Amino acid sequence: MSGKEFYESPLCSRYAGEEMKRIFSPDRKFTTWRRLWVALAEAESELGIPITEEQIGELRANIDNVDYEAAERYEKEVRHDVMAHVRAYGDVCPNAAGIIHLGATSCYVGDNTDLILMRDALVEIRSLLVECIGAVAAFAERHADDATLAYTHFQAAQPTTVGKRAVLWAQDLIFDLSSLEFRLGGLRLLGCKGTTGTGASFLKLFEGDHEKVRELDRKIAEKMGFPGCYPVSCQTYSRKVDFDVLSVLCGIAESAAKFSNDIRLMSHLKEFDEPFEKGQIGSSAMAYKRNPMRSERIMSLSRYVMTDLLNPAFTAASQWFERTLDDSANKRISVPEAFLATDAILRLYINVVSGGTVYPGVLKKHLDEELPFIATENILMYCAKRVGDRQKLHEAIREHSVACARAIKGSGAKNDLLDRIAADPRFGITKEELDGLLDVRSFVGRAPEQTREYLEEVVRPLLAKYGDIPSPEVEINV
Repeated sequence: MSGKEFYESPLCSRYAGEEMKRIFSPDRKFTTWRRLWVALAEAESELGIPITEEQIGELRANIDNVDYEAAERYEKEVRHDVMAHVRAYGDVCPNAAGIIHLGATSCYVGDNTDLILMRDALVEIRSLLVECIGAVAAFAERHADDATLAYTHFQAAQPTTVGKRAVLWAQDLIFDLSSLEFRLGGLRLLGCKGTTGTGASFLKLFEGDHEKVRELDRKIAEKMGFPGCYPVSCQTYSRKVDFDVLSVLCGIAESAAKFSNDIRLMSHLKEFDEPFEKGQIGSSAMAYKRNPMRSERIMSLSRYVMTDLLNPAFTAASQWFERTLDDSANKRISVPEAFLATDAILRLYINVVSGGTVYPGVLKKHLDEELPFIATENILMYCAKRVGDRQKLHEAIREHSVACARAIKGSGAKNDLLDRIAADPRFGITKEELDGLLDVRSFVGRAPEQTREYLEEVVRPLLAKYGDIPSPEVEINV
């Protein structure tokens, strides 16, 4: 056998980074289960349950000693993944086997682990998002003064600069970072709430001491690095939490998709090229092509993340009373894959915006083709001051503009609107005077200033705030 006879998710084999794959790996999941069992045993012992330090030490020493074959054998027998791992853990912790999972339900390890992994994954996404904002900011600074046609309805409009366009991308990402921080700051553990969320089993364990039941939650949250537990729950934490978390990822996908569309349009206009390695093939049939395949992949994965948001929405909406199990299989797929795909999206985004090439000569060519039309208002005002009768001049410009556009579209003629105006005695203006009115810097408004002001006042302080976050390694598979 080749070892390639079974399906493997491309999110793991082609797209996502190593750290995100580790976060959602079986090793991370099942060792987190064991860390939660240790935290439970420690907290119960601290609150007076007869659990010895030797038993807890045995549990700690075997957190990473997961016998997957034993767990698989047990699961085939009992048809219950949590109890299978309780038994496998007990096999290597014989002195502590009797106190593992004491008083808890499956959701104690399952749901708390899901929350822990989502927290860790959000932290990794935050690192990539900050890196991405920094890369976009550097791009914007490099091209703050590079004038380019702006487009409304993808029709040529008043010029802007490439840098101004880029700070709009950065602003979207900063909105996403704000959403991420809000959701990350609001995450809590489920804690130990029992089979229907009432804590009844723990109330019996602590002989009716309500304060000890509450303290158990507080201790476990502290041991697992959380500020607390959700104050009320059923057997599970509210599935709206998953929707809220994936909404953050959906927002990042929206921002990245918008960026990728802009890049694809600029690539079509020959104003921008994605990074292109030596020996890379752009098309199997057309050797000259340099398709914007990385941006296309961003769009493709973004579409997946945006539609994946429907999964936690339907799951949260369809929970029955204190719990059903129709969430479990869906959560195992929809939540990790949203993170893996978003991880891949941000890596591609960073790669494209950091390594792509802008072509100022092509930008100028396109400006020169359209600027005579865009400048007509300035020409009209200039001439009206000298020869008067704005309405007649407006009609003359309209006649020439229509005729010029007809010639361009009908026969591919060059834009000769300025020559037409210079030759019309109604305007009383020379070609040299017209050329003087076409300085592109007078048409971009405050775009260069807006770019630099946004970078100085918003982006740089934000990046400084995250200066202690290590920069992630950003590699992509092409």
